[in-house]
This record gives sequence, C-alpha cells and structure tokens, in this order.
Amino acid sequence: MAYVVTNRRSGISLADLVANIAVNVKAALARRAIYSRTLAELNALSDRDLSDLGVSRHQIADLAREAAYGK
Repeated sequence: MAYVVTNRRSGISLADLVANIAVNVKAALARRAIYSRTLAELNALSDRDLSDLGVSRHQIADLAREAAYGK
C-alpha cells in the first residue's frame, strides 16, 4: 500500500497574519471614531438645526452608522 504525504504552505507567514490583523483593527477603530464623532456632533445640534437639515432625533444613530460603516 502506498501513502502520499503532501505539505502545502499557504505563503502567509505569522508576521503577515499579525500585520493584517493590526490593519483591520486600526480600520475598525477609525470607523468607530467616525461613528462616535458624528453621533456626538448630531446630538449637539438643536432641534431647530436638525429640522433645517431635514433630520429628526430618532434618525441620528442611523445617520452616524451610515457615515461610518456605509449602508
């Protein structure tokens, strides 16, 4: 009986994996910062200012989420 053993390397090193994770974490933190900043800025507006923009208070979280993460 014959056995075949193959070892394949994916070509991705541990350093590449760690660097990729770091890039993803940095991007996630940047998106979260955009969300938080947008949410704070919209919440700071008066009802009149929001009305001028055509935005109601209950839309603020959705608008901040869309600004940071897209639709």
